[in-house]
Amino acid sequence: MDCLAEYDRATFVRDLTAGITVGLVALPLAMAFGIASGVSPQAGIYTAIAGGFIVSAMGGSKVQIGGPTGAFVVVVAGIIGRHGLPGLLMVTMMAGALLVLVAVTGLGRAVRFIPRPIVIGFTNGIALLIATTQIKDFLGISMRENPTEFFERMTTLARHLGDFSGQAAALGFASLAVVLAVPRVVPRVPGAIAALFAGTLAVAALGLQVDTIGSKFGGIPSGWPQVSMPEFRPDLVLPLLPSALTVAILAAIESLLSAVVADSMSGDRHKPDVELLAQGVANIMTPLIGGIPVTGAIARTATNYRSGARTPVAGIIHAVTLLAIILIFAPWAAYIPLATLAAVLLVVAYNMGEWREIPGILRLDWAEKSVWLITFLLTVVADLTIAVEVGMALAALLYIQRIAETTTVSLVTDEYIASGARHSLQHKSIPPYVSILRIHGPFLFGATTQLEEQTTDLSRFAPIVIVRIRNMTAIDATGLHALERLSDRLRDSGRLLLLCGARRQPSTFLMQSGFRQHIGAGNVLPDVDSALSRAREVYERRELTVGD
Repeated sequence: MDCLAEYDRATFVRDLTAGITVGLVALPLAMAFGIASGVSPQAGIYTAIAGGFIVSAMGGSKVQIGGPTGAFVVVVAGIIGRHGLPGLLMVTMMAGALLVLVAVTGLGRAVRFIPRPIVIGFTNGIALLIATTQIKDFLGISMRENPTEFFERMTTLARHLGDFSGQAAALGFASLAVVLAVPRVVPRVPGAIAALFAGTLAVAALGLQVDTIGSKFGGIPSGWPQVSMPEFRPDLVLPLLPSALTVAILAAIESLLSAVVADSMSGDRHKPDVELLAQGVANIMTPLIGGIPVTGAIARTATNYRSGARTPVAGIIHAVTLLAIILIFAPWAAYIPLATLAAVLLVVAYNMGEWREIPGILRLDWAEKSVWLITFLLTVVADLTIAVEVGMALAALLYIQRIAETTTVSLVTDEYIASGARHSLQHKSIPPYVSILRIHGPFLFGATTQLEEQTTDLSRFAPIVIVRIRNMTAIDATGLHALERLSDRLRDSGRLLLLCGARRQPSTFLMQSGFRQHIGAGNVLPDVDSALSRAREVYERRELTVGD
């Protein structure tokens, strides 16, 4: 309603274009996520329709797109393997109820207490698991089932590797090439859509003998989704509670991350509690039509904004577009080859994997690397619930250790007083081309959002921003990532970041991680006097370039 207050025709045209575009992009992804999760392709589409509509209509972000995502594939497949489809529907509704509770009580802010190495670790693990589940369909390997356990699946694939289909493999590689090449040649055409149409046309025109949605699932029913209340079994509430918690945590993390990405592009600020409330309602409602868990979809949200979306109307149009496709073009879906959908998911797995973050993690100290590696391995060989639980326990112990290490007791001497003078801002003249931010206390996971809140509007900052960290007692990978993001945002806005006054642990951590090279070694100074001198030198030369 806030957005509609100043709504006009030009905005509607932009929203309409974006909504139709992202609706077409969501079609192959929704089907692929449904199949990979162990449910029918229409379950994925129904989730995108109902979840997308509710998240856009009720959410706290103007351009957020909700629907099924890759993060849930492994979790959903595991739940279905243990408890069947009724168990999955119960888990989804329980997770929705938990999200509503979190939103109403304001506990959603606790999501920021999940450290970055854990997020990267389980993202890497989920991406790897998704990729390995697609090998069977990508190559057209003939085997009765695709085991959910990683090593068993890889062993089974290796045993049946010789039973691949030449036509399916050729179609899979051709589809993969189309997904990757089309956006480079025609940036406005989504690769997944091009591959979907090309693969479907090839099957229909050439009569290829490959598995399709029609041969595997009997096609997609046309018409409106059937509404029915899932069976509720009280005896399964406690056994399913850990899975429901995992789904709720994942939905909260991914939806809020997606909203932050949308904010960075649009300049808007989302309302986290409102967003989580919408995610909760969506997860309660989608099981009524056989849907799977819903969350904010980062890639589709970015596509939505880049296509022109400015209000939630675009997300609603995206849902209506998918519904129209189901009502009108459902019979054609029978020809969609599974090899093409597998190729789409392989690209999704690669893009969601955060693989570029691994070299940065490996440059950190052994404790941060251990949290990441253990979370990653447990995600792959055990399950996501155990991975997050163990990772959080290790991160909590690491947090306690870091706090303990930064506590010091020392005698105040004349030398101590004299050395502190060069760090003090008292009696120093701050020129108009300089803004100074200070970080006081441990800059660890859970505290980094304060920096984001203070720097949302960069227009109020001068050309040179000095971050004074004399009183920062400790930093971890999440804090480092926050500083890197600030540096990148300042650089993109034509500003320069200077850092000064780092104590022992932050100084060692920043040097070990390569942060000095990220902003330029000359822009990391020992004290505020040196930082002001550097700012004057850069400003006089008008060279606001990193590494000068």
